[in-house]
Amino acid sequence: MTSPTSQEIAEAAALLRAGELVAFPTETVYGLGADAENPAALAKIFAAKGRPADHPLIIHLPGIEHLSRWARDIPGTALALADAFWPGPLTLILERTAIVPDAVTGGQSTVGLRVPDHPVALALLSAFGGGIAAPSANRYGRISPTTAGHVRDELGDRVSMVLDGGACEIGIESTILDLSRGSPVLLRPGAIGAERIAVVCGQAPALPASQQRQPAPRVSGSHSAHYAPTTPLRIVASDRLHDYLDAQQHAGLCCAVLARSRATPAGSPHRWRMMSSDPVGYAHDLYAVMRDFDAASVKLIVVEAPPGGEGWQAVADRLQRASAGSGMDADDDRL
Repeated sequence: MTSPTSQEIAEAAALLRAGELVAFPTETVYGLGADAENPAALAKIFAAKGRPADHPLIIHLPGIEHLSRWARDIPGTALALADAFWPGPLTLILERTAIVPDAVTGGQSTVGLRVPDHPVALALLSAFGGGIAAPSANRYGRISPTTAGHVRDELGDRVSMVLDGGACEIGIESTILDLSRGSPVLLRPGAIGAERIAVVCGQAPALPASQQRQPAPRVSGSHSAHYAPTTPLRIVASDRLHDYLDAQQHAGLCCAVLARSRATPAGSPHRWRMMSSDPVGYAHDLYAVMRDFDAASVKLIVVEAPPGGEGWQAVADRLQRASAGSGMDADDDRL
């Protein structure tokens, strides 16, 4: 795996202290980092991404021992989850302390925190010695980057330095779990699913729609349109895929196809990519494949709908938001 030198890590930490932006790898996706206590530096994140000012950021921590600096009234459940899953792809939503700038939280009383599981991210956090606020290192609403090259393509000179740690291991964003309102609520699915959370918490997390008395906190990646290519993307049920593509061919359209169980038909003009039948492998490849197809000369990206079940929940979530973000209207072909 590609790994920055200790000198490059030190340079990146110095840039963060100077209020600059540094992109770095995590096990999920590449993050666009700034000093979490510096409002001027945080403003650069929003400007570089074109991100709405009320959309919260996640703070990445060097270790669990830093949790109490950023969160207050920490429930025992949060400590148990952090002990079980940190470093790892789990973001906890907790009540913020007074040091957390409003720019991080979008003016809310809660803050999202996690310890990433990547040697480059942890080395940077250790060298910096504090919290790094970091959304995904891409323009707002678009496909998250899973390589350093993706970051450079997206942001160019808007970021002062990009630490190259190779391709991200997981490939989609962290699970977000709200613990600020008592019982755990799953706000964004990710690699750590509800069943694993339930083992630690002693109860399965609820979904936001079931929490009617108090609205869920706003969190990263929660808008209905997100993670989207610029090419329109449509999700089609497995048993309709070939008929749908035949209709596009007859209409003179060449499509890019993310298939899971359907092999390439003989003589098909469409660009075809067989994805993993395993949700972990599928998630790992998803954003890179979407980027490749987005750069191809096609009019439409067609995705064979993933199967149901908890294992596929995070993939289905990202595809639904990508479809909405690419401008496709809801219809019967959609998930």
